[in-house]
Amino acid sequence: MPQYLSRGHVPRKRHTIFRKPDGSLYAEELVSTEGFSDVYSLIYHAFPPTIVNEIGEPVDVAPKIALAKNMQHRSFKGFNIEPSEDYLESRKAVLVNSDVYISLAAPKKSMTDYFFKNSQADEMIFVHRGKGELLTIFGSIPFEYGDHIIIPRGTIYQLHFENEDNRLFIVESFLPLRFPKRYVNKTGQLLEHAPFHERDIKTPSNLKTFDERGEFLVKIKRSDTIFPYIYGSHPFDAIGWDGCHYPFAISIHDFEPITGRIHQPPPVHQTFETNTFVTCAFVPRLYDYHPQAIPAPYHHSNVDSDEVLYYVDGDFMSRNHIEKGMITLHPTGIPHGPHPGAAERSIGQTKTEELAVMVDTFKPLMLTIEAFEIEDPDYHKSWIY
Repeated sequence: MPQYLSRGHVPRKRHTIFRKPDGSLYAEELVSTEGFSDVYSLIYHAFPPTIVNEIGEPVDVAPKIALAKNMQHRSFKGFNIEPSEDYLESRKAVLVNSDVYISLAAPKKSMTDYFFKNSQADEMIFVHRGKGELLTIFGSIPFEYGDHIIIPRGTIYQLHFENEDNRLFIVESFLPLRFPKRYVNKTGQLLEHAPFHERDIKTPSNLKTFDERGEFLVKIKRSDTIFPYIYGSHPFDAIGWDGCHYPFAISIHDFEPITGRIHQPPPVHQTFETNTFVTCAFVPRLYDYHPQAIPAPYHHSNVDSDEVLYYVDGDFMSRNHIEKGMITLHPTGIPHGPHPGAAERSIGQTKTEELAVMVDTFKPLMLTIEAFEIEDPDYHKSWIY
């Protein structure tokens, strides 16, 4: 995320004297990536960010693997994940490997009595249902249905929801999430042919300084363990910050589809990438306009990736019996394609209203116990005529 931002009050020069009204120094913190070699931000705190009063007993939250080696097309009914009061308890990892965790969550309550920091992964939280506000030291970002919320690792945050009906699709990436290289120029600006642009990006605003001492519970995730830290000052005590490292959001509804005379492959739908997986957004669009085009996707053999599709809304012309919140997994090594009759049905169709999020991983995905609890066991037979 290369855009430079500045929020609140910062001194004219970095690493120079910057005092509070009482004459004491603000505490300067560099939040950097890849050591000192990639994007970073400078934050000015009312108190040093190192004040820790107590550390509680760690809690193991590692995904519980039920199947490590999968060679079967599968589908899962994501809305069968039961809602939970607590945000962290509601997060259920369903598909995982050493690069990425894919989870579902249905939290009912806002995070009001603790803060969370994921120190092992960047997070992409796709909002399927719900509306609210992301609160961080960088400021706040309102979110709603269709938003991808990107939270860089190490960012302390809270999610506040407006009601109890919330459904989230969460991707934890062990490498930084970036815009695809082909979308940006050498200085980091989104190019003219990219399907979204800087105007579409929701950045932190309304910075509020909580100049408070006390006891504040921050749950820190590292090595699949939650470490309860009691901070001695409020985690959102910044008077100001500037830089290129911060959370942001972008809506699936602002993704402008790339179309063609014949069927376009999934890379035209790409939203983010790492060296180990990519994400895509399928949105309402005009179908292919060659007079003999078959809009339905052709059969495809994944020879080096597992394909995960999370169905959000609309009519999926290539699939039969799709429900909102459903996840399909098409693993490396075996072909998948349109369901019986889908190719013929698509001929002559002019547009689609589908909404979906895709994750393609370059390592095989393992299934958790929670995945088996919501699986449709007969999905692999759905191509039988």
